[in-house]
Amino acid sequence: MQFRIIGIFIALVFIALSCGNDAPSNSSSPKAKTVSNPGEKVYRQYCVTCHGVGGDMQLNGAKDFKLSEMSLEERVLIITNGRRLMTPFKGMLSEKEIRDVAAYTMKFKKE
Repeated sequence: MQFRIIGIFIALVFIALSCGNDAPSNSSSPKAKTVSNPGEKVYRQYCVTCHGVGGDMQLNGAKDFKLSEMSLEERVLIITNGRRLMTPFKGMLSEKEIRDVAAYTMKFKKE
C-alpha cells in the first residue's frame, strides 16, 4: 500500500514537471518540435518523462517500446488503468487520446 502511494506521488510529480510551459522555444528539447500527430502530442506531454523521446529510456521501470511485444489493445489497457508506478490515465485523457498515444507507441517497435 505504501509503495503504491509513493508510486502515485512520483508519477504525479513527473507529470507535473512534464506539463511545463508549452510556449515555442529554440531549444532542442522534445517539446520544441512542432507536433501534428495527436498521439505524439499526448506522448510528449505525459509519457516522454519515463519512456523517453525514443521510447527506450526505461526510467522508473518504464518498458522499452522498441522491445515490447504488446498489442495495441494491451497498450490501451495499460495506459487506461496504469501499471506498477505508471499513472492510470482514465479520466485524465479521453478514450481517443489514449488510443492515439497507444498507436503512436507502436512506431517504436523494432521490425
